[in-house]
Amino acid sequence: MAATVLPSVSFAEREATDTAKRELVTRTEVPGQTFRDYLNLFKPKKTLEPVKISYSKDWLDQQPAATGDENFKCLAEALYFEARGESVRGQFAVAEVILNRVDSTRFPDSLCGVIKQGTGKKYQCQFTYTCDGHKEVIHEKKAYERVSKVARAAIDGIAKELTEGATHYHTTAVRPSWSRVYKETARIGVHVFYRHNYRTASN
Repeated sequence: MAATVLPSVSFAEREATDTAKRELVTRTEVPGQTFRDYLNLFKPKKTLEPVKISYSKDWLDQQPAATGDENFKCLAEALYFEARGESVRGQFAVAEVILNRVDSTRFPDSLCGVIKQGTGKKYQCQFTYTCDGHKEVIHEKKAYERVSKVARAAIDGIAKELTEGATHYHTTAVRPSWSRVYKETARIGVHVFYRHNYRTASN
């Protein structure tokens, strides 16, 4: 009697076959939520409505509480100590100057860097509150909440340009020497705004 020996199926081959079967079942049993998510990939994206800004305390009070990173905190603090007594428009204008400095190659490239430039060096600080010898303590919580919202909106770029690219400002109570050289671009509240005059040999 001749014995017939059939090749045995290895464990690895059986495992591969079982895995293929499981994958086939999985592909045909797509949960409804996953399938809907897949279809949503092909839907046209909704165009975000532009934020309508109003330079008023009422508008600020309607905005959600503002949060952000260290640079956001630096800007909010600067607005509190430099412009909390100004109108909302004036606060946005001061924020704009600081952001314009970040964009300029003449200044540090971060909000904290711009605001703290020269701090600790006599007569070299860029923002008076950082070197006036007084500790920065925020006493007016509501005012800080509002300027924080100004800072958030300014960083997010939802405000219109108010100062025509200004990188400097001073109050009407003083007249620094550089104000005679730079171009005045705006007057908002008690602040006068300026930008550099980039003069060349031809003009």
